[in-house]
Amino acid sequence: MSAGAREIIPVNLLRRRNKGEANEDVSAAADRFRGRFEKASLEERKAATTTMVNEYYDLVTDFYEYGWCQNFHFAPRYAGETFYESIARHEYFLAARGGFTENDHIVDIGCGVGGPARNIVRLTRCNITGVNNNDYQITRARRHDASAGMSDKIDYIKTDFCSMSFADNTFDGAYAIEATCHAKDKVKCYSEVFRVIKPGSCFVLYEWCMTDKYNPDDEYHRKIKHRIELGDGLPEMETAKQVVEYMKRAGFMVEEVIDVINQFESSPIKSIPWYQPLTGSYSSLKGVRSTPMGRVFTNIMCRVLEFLRLAPKGTHKATEILEEAAESLAIGGRLGIFTPSLYIRARKPLKEV
Repeated sequence: MSAGAREIIPVNLLRRRNKGEANEDVSAAADRFRGRFEKASLEERKAATTTMVNEYYDLVTDFYEYGWCQNFHFAPRYAGETFYESIARHEYFLAARGGFTENDHIVDIGCGVGGPARNIVRLTRCNITGVNNNDYQITRARRHDASAGMSDKIDYIKTDFCSMSFADNTFDGAYAIEATCHAKDKVKCYSEVFRVIKPGSCFVLYEWCMTDKYNPDDEYHRKIKHRIELGDGLPEMETAKQVVEYMKRAGFMVEEVIDVINQFESSPIKSIPWYQPLTGSYSSLKGVRSTPMGRVFTNIMCRVLEFLRLAPKGTHKATEILEEAAESLAIGGRLGIFTPSLYIRARKPLKEV
């Protein structure tokens, strides 16, 4: 269980931003972020991707840790499996398919606060470099690593994953878990991963995308897609077919493509939908936090804390952005038009083609 799961009082939500800190004015940052989706064009949003994504994670990282865990991703769950077991299994699958072994040097593309990296180190004993462009998340990740005794196995580099500051052929493999959906240019992002991993090694990832059931001519489908993009700080989501094509354009040999969500749903083995934590599970205090009732409570709590001047003004606006995300993700999941878990294994050829 992650450290975040044990927090009863959301101490980090009371965090006062330092003068000069990025997005120190929480209310203004939330308004700017929302304006990028309600007023700006797609081209303008893509041009401001780095700023937009940093605004988003400066606003929501503490809420993610409080209401979810240190592993910022979804996972389908087998009946009888706990939430945390499903999260870890989802990560272990990638590590196994990537062939990560002890002493390998692996790069985590978009590492968040390091939750998946810590689990993968526990499983494989590999060394991981996390790529992140958000200062606050890197600070949190290092703190969690120190608490887990993993500071010597994991390090972090602040860099844009579309333009990474590594030499060619540096790493023994790479993975990304629901992170490259933030890239404004996926071909460029995947090409950078291709450049920094060694010939013969694998890039394994879970990508967010729209499925074949998504109909761009359906106004309701388009609305849900847009609200997911707004609520999760995404420039634009592509289809599964587009994602695979982008991977090939980057130079990779695509070896496996599986919509893990569809695989679970079509299996006779009983499972729980990936979006279930967003719609209602009251089996634990932690579970309640991510439900509709829990999210309403968190919003009210934030408003009270703001009124008492215990939380930064505008904190509740972040909860409203996340509420839009949660509602739309659950609808997209029920309709089958969206998947957070398009699994791809792509290999860098031993020789240039």
